[in-house]
Amino acid sequence: MSLSSLVFASLSVAPLAIIGICLSGSRPNLREAVSILASAILITLNLVLLGQLPDGAVTTWHSGEMLPGLRLELAVEPLGILFAIIASTLWLVTVVYAIGYMRSHEEQNQTRFYAFFALSIGCVMGIAFAGNLLTLFLFYELLTLSTWPLVVHAGTDKARQGGGVYLGLLLGTSVLFFLPAIFLTWWTAGTVTFTPGGVFNADTNPVVLSVLLVLFVFGVGKAAMMPFHRWLPAAMVAPTPVSALLHAVAVVKAGVFSILKIGVYIFGLEQLSAAESREWLLYLAGFSLLAASIVAMRQDNLKARLAYSTVSQLAYVSLGVLLAVPAGVTGGGLQIAMHAFGKITLFFCAGAILVASHKTRVSELSGLGRQMPFTMGAFLLASLSIVGLPPTGGTWSKFYLMLGTLEAGALLLAAALILSSLLNIVYLTLIPVRAFWRFDGRDVPASRADIQEAPLACCLAIGFTATCCVMLFLFPGPLLTLISRIPGAGG
Repeated sequence: MSLSSLVFASLSVAPLAIIGICLSGSRPNLREAVSILASAILITLNLVLLGQLPDGAVTTWHSGEMLPGLRLELAVEPLGILFAIIASTLWLVTVVYAIGYMRSHEEQNQTRFYAFFALSIGCVMGIAFAGNLLTLFLFYELLTLSTWPLVVHAGTDKARQGGGVYLGLLLGTSVLFFLPAIFLTWWTAGTVTFTPGGVFNADTNPVVLSVLLVLFVFGVGKAAMMPFHRWLPAAMVAPTPVSALLHAVAVVKAGVFSILKIGVYIFGLEQLSAAESREWLLYLAGFSLLAASIVAMRQDNLKARLAYSTVSQLAYVSLGVLLAVPAGVTGGGLQIAMHAFGKITLFFCAGAILVASHKTRVSELSGLGRQMPFTMGAFLLASLSIVGLPPTGGTWSKFYLMLGTLEAGALLLAAALILSSLLNIVYLTLIPVRAFWRFDGRDVPASRADIQEAPLACCLAIGFTATCCVMLFLFPGPLLTLISRIPGAGG
């Protein structure tokens, strides 16, 4: 198959899956089999695309021009393939997990859940294969709209309130910042096509570049840069599989993917470094990763703690690209992958704890490791990956980000990375430690003798993603090879 045919096939999987899910809604086993089959097909197509990946960014389709230099485009390039493979792989894993979670938790409207989940992944594929800013913006907004029904899935007043914050902040930042940034880019450069090395001439006014950088960083609200991060904790009213979708598979990854892609394909590292606003945005990213970590430490609700952890971890990617050095781009690309597997494992574990023990607060988890050793052991591994410690994949992303700060001479930011990792240890790794051992050394009896591990489907998903956290540490070579093909990245 040609590149164009493969891209269209990848974009077609989700719509076809939605039809199958809706037609089989009265037969749960068939409905969920459709989701599993569709995700497996999508993984296969994206892996075939990876095998045919050309150098640079290759346009596979474009519409007619709406205005000079303004049209819809689809393209294949290394960063998009990376995002597509991560998202399609975790779609499959999350569907398996959702089978155990949604049934055990007796969630309502499960057909609607699986249909909108597939629609969200379809939008993610559109973002991954967007050939220019206009196409990216189109699928980016569709992703916001398609995930909103998942956020308000419970139908409660709290869910609707959280959904309102989610929709208001994401649409608001797009209209106020992202859309004007696209227009100003087109006005300045005459094109919005993603181009290796960037689209701006060497004599572009640094003030214009500075304004554009601010508009893009704040306009891509899904990257959750402070102060436009409140949508993310508000969305935690959703079921745990949706939280996993938001934090690891689709929404937040679409945000930081967009920031990284704009940095390397619209600005280019040379012009990015010329933007005068870059330095204070860098320190805003440093502030975000520290402030969110401090807020996370104060959260007793487990999902809320993980939500603020995500705000912090996303800032690592923004920081990596804003460093405007090869090691920073490499670290940002690695962080997208490593955080995806680490954070989805943590949310899977949180959901398993809820299903098996009905516990939602960190203060309630002491001694739980004795009833749920598999879940809490996976939680420990995923926590180590988020921190950036061996033997987990997060080690490599934090290593390259640290290397990037040193390459850029940003010693204060290097110190912020170290301090953030120490805070990660406090608010994440101490959770499984408390679950297995109490700090005072006392032998704490089980609070409920009937607590067992979550359903098998949940445990299979947790086991897979936790294993990936370790495998990405042992075998980072293929991932590094792919990321090294991103313009501006250093191997």
